[in-house]
Amino acid sequence: MAEPAAASTAFIAAMADEYHALRSLAERAAAQVADEQFFATLDSEANSVATLMKHIGGNLHSRWRDFRTSDGEKADRHRDSEFEPVESREGILEIWMRGWTTLDDALVGLTAADISGHVVIRGEQIPLPRALTRNLSHVAGHVHQLVLLAKHWAGPSWKTLSIPRGMSEQARLRGVSGAAGPRA
Repeated sequence: MAEPAAASTAFIAAMADEYHALRSLAERAAAQVADEQFFATLDSEANSVATLMKHIGGNLHSRWRDFRTSDGEKADRHRDSEFEPVESREGILEIWMRGWTTLDDALVGLTAADISGHVVIRGEQIPLPRALTRNLSHVAGHVHQLVLLAKHWAGPSWKTLSIPRGMSEQARLRGVSGAAGPRA
């Protein structure tokens, strides 16, 4: 059985790996659409690739900035504005990168001892492992929405982000694994 510190360190590393895989998946999907599709919605109630990236970036920045000492739902976060139209792809990518940088800084700073701690989100005290897995699940849901939208908008020009259809057996024989993270 692994020592508690080793297990905690492995958990932190696994969380970082999964977040990074989701980020890569989203960025590779978003790169396949032109600005017109980046901002397009399927209907008036749907989100665009841009909106999803803006929301994920805002969420990560709020949740993981000063997470040890302040509520994860920051007073300066205006969540509803994350779903309002935006002006430029560059502005979206700035919000996106700010969120991921905040998360990366938080994960790099975690120690095995931190895993037994708690964070506060919307006034509720939550064990840190639960907060991480809950947030990872939230990000994953939106990333997969983003991938579906990008694939829809890219149409026949879409380049698969994983093993192409009909190529699973060849990939298995070459020893390609799922180690690169979530697939689409």
